[in-house]
Amino acid sequence: MKTELVDVNETRRQLTVEIPVGDVESAIERVTREYTKSARLPGFRPGRVPPGVVRQRFRAQILHDVAHDLIPRTIDGVLSEQGVEPVDTPDVKDVVVEEGKPLSFTASFDIVPAFEVGDFGDIQLTRPPVSVDDDTVQQTLERLRERAARYEPVEGGVAEGHTLVIDLERRATSADGVAAAPDNHEKVSIEIGAPANPPGFDAEVAGLTVGESRSFTLSYPADYVVAELAGTSVGYTVHLKELRRKVVPELDDEFAKDLGEELDSLEALRARVRADLEAEARDASERQVRADLLKQLAKRLPFPVPGALIDREIDRRVEDFARRLMSQQIDPRRANIDWAAFRLGQREPAQESVASALVLDQVARTDSITVSDADLAQELDRYAERSGLTPAAVKARLEQEDGLGRMQIGLRREMTVNAVLGRVQVAE
Repeated sequence: MKTELVDVNETRRQLTVEIPVGDVESAIERVTREYTKSARLPGFRPGRVPPGVVRQRFRAQILHDVAHDLIPRTIDGVLSEQGVEPVDTPDVKDVVVEEGKPLSFTASFDIVPAFEVGDFGDIQLTRPPVSVDDDTVQQTLERLRERAARYEPVEGGVAEGHTLVIDLERRATSADGVAAAPDNHEKVSIEIGAPANPPGFDAEVAGLTVGESRSFTLSYPADYVVAELAGTSVGYTVHLKELRRKVVPELDDEFAKDLGEELDSLEALRARVRADLEAEARDASERQVRADLLKQLAKRLPFPVPGALIDREIDRRVEDFARRLMSQQIDPRRANIDWAAFRLGQREPAQESVASALVLDQVARTDSITVSDADLAQELDRYAERSGLTPAAVKARLEQEDGLGRMQIGLRREMTVNAVLGRVQVAE
């Protein structure tokens, strides 16, 4: 068998192969025998069609099957002998397969060559300060108050600060006078004075009482923030079902006690909030240091990131984004998203992410950083705690989804990040 492996560039390789006639003929005969077992041709009993007839009748299909059998096995064997590992399925072209001739083809693929990462002593990182001021603590306390607010029924008509529960019908008319079908919603909650309310809506419903209905038309300005509504007129029919007023609790000792038995005063709550915010700030500071380190490591890759790996990372990001949309009950296919533009926007961060991962993998190989069974078990325990499942259930699910290997790779990279952080300069 003739083979030639050529370096197209630092990461791209092209393999040219010519498989001898004898091997091709043996494969043709083998495939022909398989066809003979199931061939159905007029004038012959099933399984009794002569091989020569089968070979002539199904020539194109047999040669196709021969190529699909020999080419992948040949590529795997040659690359294994050469010690070359492609990062993706090789792109096979220029296939020539004919009876009585060698089978020839070319296969192009990307690889990740070995490289030196160098010393890390010249990497300088700065850890963001961990500080929480009094204003931030107070704002968090105010958000806790808002979260604990309750709503009480209100007598009389709609006024500032009230929350309405309404049945709503909308009838939109475009700038060119085309009317859309009515859009109906039941039990919609609207707070009077909210910034998101349509322009002029609050004034139109002022004084409305429970059980009363009112119809009116609003005109949206041409520069309205919601492009679909800009320059349109919308007719509304509102039926008020409930009228409520939000009551926010006082920020005092009783409020603190309602949030937890261990909180006996407002000062105890304030101290707890400050401690939680400081813990979050420390986590954010650590994440920033690690993110900055990964950016620095990405720059150490001495060759362009293979395109196949970038495309794979973009695919992963698109799938992850689609899953997040579905978790919010949004159909990704109907989300009015320019997916081509989204993919394009992900190319640069995907390239940086892959570059840093390749450098981490090289460091792990050089430093012999491995994931032990105990490390993996500990990671499974952490995952189980976050997901509310047992470690055994988590492991079974990951094995079913081929995710255990990905977890090991991620854990090894995390361990490598920790090892590298111990060898760089981090200024506080």
